[in-house]
Amino acid sequence: MAACVEVSEPLPAFQWPSPQFVGGAWPDLGRPLRLGVMASGQGSNFEALVAACRRGPAGAEVVELVVNNPLCEARRRAERLGIPCRLLDHRHFRERQLLDQQVAASFQANEVDLVVMAGWMRIVTPVLIGAYPNRLVNIHPSLLPSFRGLDAVGQALAAGVTISGCTAHLVEELVDAGPILAQAAVPVLANDSHASLAARIQSQEHRILPYGVALAAQRLWGERLGPADQG
Repeated sequence: MAACVEVSEPLPAFQWPSPQFVGGAWPDLGRPLRLGVMASGQGSNFEALVAACRRGPAGAEVVELVVNNPLCEARRRAERLGIPCRLLDHRHFRERQLLDQQVAASFQANEVDLVVMAGWMRIVTPVLIGAYPNRLVNIHPSLLPSFRGLDAVGQALAAGVTISGCTAHLVEELVDAGPILAQAAVPVLANDSHASLAARIQSQEHRILPYGVALAAQRLWGERLGPADQG
């Protein structure tokens, strides 16, 4: 399939894959794919994923949100959207592994198939990665492998790059280093501030995250289902 380029208004952004392919990308499991989401802040990517699932064919549904910040906006979004939300405040856990044990247990109790880190501001441990191997997706505001870690937007501005963007990728133990699923490129304008560039990158995150999640599911269940099972 040939790549395509989209231009968004009023400021340009280039994206592949196109969102129009999202609807047909979910694997056919005979039931909706059950997604669990982790968020720490505003939760806009969480809401974008819920919206993508609800407006397309019934291939996936978000069944639970886990947050680590009691004051985060994501909790209010979950209430408005009717999504069950569980608070696991990281301040109440002595070690990251103990937090991840509870996160994994919560998702497993809700029979979550695939987990999405949509602005989860904690480094995850092998405990969670091992509970959901190749089923843990993250969205990061840079064109990985460039600008891993905290404040990727600030890193891009400091480096003077002319193109930035975002990446949906599978999570491995090395921070922001797992296999890339989808990316969107966003030009850095001469008058960009941290806020203006971050806002344009985030708009692209909302577009590619559902596709990245669908690709992760398609890869995993495509490997598990043989040709005869897939029809």
